[in-house]
Amino acid sequence: MIYERLLRPLLFALDPETAHQFALACLRLTGPLCPRPTAKATGISAFGLTFRHRIGLAAGLDKNGVALPAWEALGFSFVEIGTVTAEAQPGNPRPRIFRYPRQNALINRLGFNNDGAEVVANRLAQLRERDGWPGIPIGINIGKSRVTPMERAVEDYLFSFCKLRAHADYIVLNVSSPNTPGLRELHAGERLDGLLRAINAERGELPMLVKIAPDLEQSALDESVSVCDANNVSGIIATNTTVDHSGVAPDEEGGLSGAPLQKKSTAIIRHIAQKTKIPIIGCGGILDRESAREKIEAGAELLQIYTGFIYRGPNLIRELAKL
Repeated sequence: MIYERLLRPLLFALDPETAHQFALACLRLTGPLCPRPTAKATGISAFGLTFRHRIGLAAGLDKNGVALPAWEALGFSFVEIGTVTAEAQPGNPRPRIFRYPRQNALINRLGFNNDGAEVVANRLAQLRERDGWPGIPIGINIGKSRVTPMERAVEDYLFSFCKLRAHADYIVLNVSSPNTPGLRELHAGERLDGLLRAINAERGELPMLVKIAPDLEQSALDESVSVCDANNVSGIIATNTTVDHSGVAPDEEGGLSGAPLQKKSTAIIRHIAQKTKIPIIGCGGILDRESAREKIEAGAELLQIYTGFIYRGPNLIRELAKL
């Protein structure tokens, strides 16, 4: 409980992005010094990989892959870095992260701020060379560069994929962030099909996942799932943040995560599980054992946390790892 009683109040005294950067810098420095957790003899299998338990770190906390050893030391079973884009980009103007402690929620409009695929690939290569690579699966989440027009989106994703594939245990195509203009157009059947076909031509045996939005109409969701099935997608991450801000006030532009997203993301998981046998990673509003069980019972095989980790810290990982 040290985090919730001592560290969280100190971090929450800072503005959200400064707190994020400070915490990430500390993890980057201390991670290589931490002992690795002992792997379990048995684990959970999904899309050809084995996980120590169900709980992973969602994309967004470590966009540039700077603290991988620390995430393993904290107890995560897998880590997803990114979103990484082909071009380095600063993201949207600050402030762009907003806390809602009463609702256990965040709104962010970061806009895929990251170092770019080539720099991230070089950083990961150096970590391997230093024998610092963690012993857990590492996913890399890729998205479209803001400056890239939609007609060149496939080319943009392919560049990032080819740069990063050697360092990924699985790749995620993010077509669902609300903070890059037009990105969610890639959910549409024809556009999504074209993107998946292009990645399929290059991916070999590497698992490919798609991260979807929680705001799709049922017909659009069904179309996306059907396209994923037809293109042998390895897994679906459900869901990204929502543009429905009815659970918080005052309102800010961006994607809402945390407790207000819980039921919406669970409903999407349940619907997907009824339509396909593609493994699902549940993400959205997981803050305790009850909300995690809800996702599992709806059909999720693995779970990812982000906002819950911000509010609950490492204790949440230990609590959920027993599920």
